[in-house]
Amino acid sequence: MKRKTTVMLIITLALSTYTKAQKNKSEKDSIYIHQVEDQKEPDKVLHAEPLYIDLIRDLGARKGEKEWNLGLGLTDHLEFDSYEALVEYEWAPINRLGLEVELPFTFYSPAGVADNSVPSNKLNSIKIAAQWSFFVSEPMATSMALGYINEFELSDFKNFGNPIIKGNVYNPFLVVAKRWGNNFHSLVYTGPMIEQNFETATFHTTYDVNTSFHYMITGTRNFLGVEFNKTFEQSDFDMVIRPQMRVGIADNLMIGIVAGIPVSRENERLSSFLRLIWEPKHTH
Repeated sequence: MKRKTTVMLIITLALSTYTKAQKNKSEKDSIYIHQVEDQKEPDKVLHAEPLYIDLIRDLGARKGEKEWNLGLGLTDHLEFDSYEALVEYEWAPINRLGLEVELPFTFYSPAGVADNSVPSNKLNSIKIAAQWSFFVSEPMATSMALGYINEFELSDFKNFGNPIIKGNVYNPFLVVAKRWGNNFHSLVYTGPMIEQNFETATFHTTYDVNTSFHYMITGTRNFLGVEFNKTFEQSDFDMVIRPQMRVGIADNLMIGIVAGIPVSRENERLSSFLRLIWEPKHTH
């Protein structure tokens, strides 16, 4: 009888400790979400932003917010390796509106093939973008935004200036994001990419559907998640699965680590991508 009483006491204490821990976790989440959503106006919902296909600015952006991004990536193609580098600045001049300027570079290295079969290094384009959050609901933990990215495509370094701008990419998009409870996040980012070649006066259209799912660690902005980057092109379909994590290394500094696993892509293998995110403090 004494042994049974002791066992019951241990079970009761264990359940009490677990319940208390879960309550503390829930309280931490609630406090952090309150800090993001309720301490300033207008309303804003805390969402986990994907790291590879990132947003122009937070959904529900508030005036004065700004962010610098530095990205570095490596992709293993069949006959050569490509190295990505990007510099990106985004800011919110008014509530709900995000703007962005990005300079993406690509450098190539041969992988056992002749140098003349490897593309030339280049500054891919000058990207300018805008994103307007037209729906933000804290009770529904849901946000929606419309956006547009315009890319002025540049000639590679070997032919730079002949011409300087060789084409243009028109990319309108829609974003829908929802947080489920305190920790789970989902997001859909979709839209066509219409590429115009000035020399041939031709257009090429693809359609992207990017979905992401994340788990945000209790009381922090750290998360684990995955992106599914899908591209539809006439009868062709490509998809890359990108598991990822984001870790805060200072109050306004985070690092994101992404792996790329192609599912039905014929001309590339594994890839990796690193994003350094710095958010200067704003006083608005």
